[in-house]
Amino acid sequence: MIALLSHTTRLIRAGYVFAREGVFSLADTAGMPLPARFGIGIARLIARPSARSGARAPESRLAAALTRLGPTYVKLGQFLATRPDVVGTVIAKNLESLQDQMPPFPQTQAEATVAAALEMPVSQAFVTFGPPVAAASIAQVHKAEIETPEGRKAVAVKVLRPNVERRFKADLDAFFFAARTAEKFSAEARRLRFIEIVATLARSVAIEMDFRLEAAALSEMTENVREDQDFRVPAVNWDLTAREVLTLEWIDGVKLNNREALAAAGHDLPALGRKVIQSFLRHALRDGFFHADMHPGNLFVDAEGRLVAVDFGIMGRLSPKERLFLAEILYGFITRDYMRTAQVHFDAGYVPRHHSVESFAQAIRAIGEPIHNRTAEDISMAKLLMLLFEVTGLFDMRTRPELLLLQKTMVVVEGVARGLDPRLDMWKTADPVVREWMARHLGPVGKLEDAVEGASEIGRFVAQVPALLSRAGALMDQLDAATRNGLVLAPETIAAIGAVEARRDRWKTLGLWAIAAGLAWLIYLVI
Repeated sequence: MIALLSHTTRLIRAGYVFAREGVFSLADTAGMPLPARFGIGIARLIARPSARSGARAPESRLAAALTRLGPTYVKLGQFLATRPDVVGTVIAKNLESLQDQMPPFPQTQAEATVAAALEMPVSQAFVTFGPPVAAASIAQVHKAEIETPEGRKAVAVKVLRPNVERRFKADLDAFFFAARTAEKFSAEARRLRFIEIVATLARSVAIEMDFRLEAAALSEMTENVREDQDFRVPAVNWDLTAREVLTLEWIDGVKLNNREALAAAGHDLPALGRKVIQSFLRHALRDGFFHADMHPGNLFVDAEGRLVAVDFGIMGRLSPKERLFLAEILYGFITRDYMRTAQVHFDAGYVPRHHSVESFAQAIRAIGEPIHNRTAEDISMAKLLMLLFEVTGLFDMRTRPELLLLQKTMVVVEGVARGLDPRLDMWKTADPVVREWMARHLGPVGKLEDAVEGASEIGRFVAQVPALLSRAGALMDQLDAATRNGLVLAPETIAAIGAVEARRDRWKTLGLWAIAAGLAWLIYLVI
């Protein structure tokens, strides 16, 4: 009961903030039941005058409401920006502007968290430990120095915000309550899997709050890009990393959103734009592991002209099947082979077989041809994928969340690249990366590797055959004994069944006595 009141109170507060910020004015009430239309009409009356008068742009209202509600709602908004299949394309696009920025927490609290996590005084772990240089909903970053055999070295120390886990847990519990209630009464909510959406958000937040996992992502990315000439990631100091603290190499570079500083440092801005796109595609296709929060504040250029990414709390993964799917789509659009692109959807099992490949290819052509007729600066791979996902919905295709996260990240990456070179040709930039991957994995070498992998799988299966036959023989013996002697239950199982039946009979008896007593009372009243 207490939990129910807590969840209801939190959700009522959220609804009030949404109403005040004019969020409900964005809702299309056509087709809604009368009670819903009435409730939304009342909510619209509560909106601030600025929201009702149109002084604030409609697309900023939802972002403003989520920001007012705090870090959990900001994370929810950022997560829903990757799910246009749930909130719609327009709202998802509006949510992309959400910025995860919060006031810093006190230096004393940060130092106490570091000391407790590392089990040593801050002065013992670091020579200097400066004030915060950036703060977000989950953590803030400090610049510090450590002693190394080569002398003092600057490091970035990421510290978990105090009590943030308790705050997130309370809000997420309310989200789960709302999702369960929605799925109980709404078929549309069940189709969209509201509970699964909240569970995915909860897992994402839990991963972000354990900095050891972020350090592991950095380590994996370091191995993947070891041979890359134009991209690197900061080195992790594992000795000064714990669940609540992450210590990294300090990056002395220029942020990608500082065009003036980049130009002053002599960097080739169009070349940097191409590096951003090609690095992202290389990570997604080659490694199947990509940075999913590549906004300009997380990207630097070092003195050697290499891109350096920071903040690896949100990462995306693509399986080999999804990488092949992505490469085939991009290659099909580059070469205007729409039948091939359509066939890939069917081969991957994303589109049900009862649909026509030719009709699907026709729908894809309707997306591809207008793009090829546009100028280079008007072509967007992210928009292409978004349109593709919209069209595939007409053919009963359920898009994978991993591909939606990829599309959302591609929107951000394209924005960064176009900020460096407004006339960047996306197809020309992506073409060498896609062709290289296709040649590597679909050419003779790739087919040979697939054959070797297939032979290895057969070998592993053959090695397991004796054990499988042994287990199958034991199962057949058990079935034979059951058919001869009947099914034998353990004494504990029989006792448990008896207890359940006894409770059922007890309640049945009590119910009959209650009915009898009620009838007797009625007879008494009549007499």
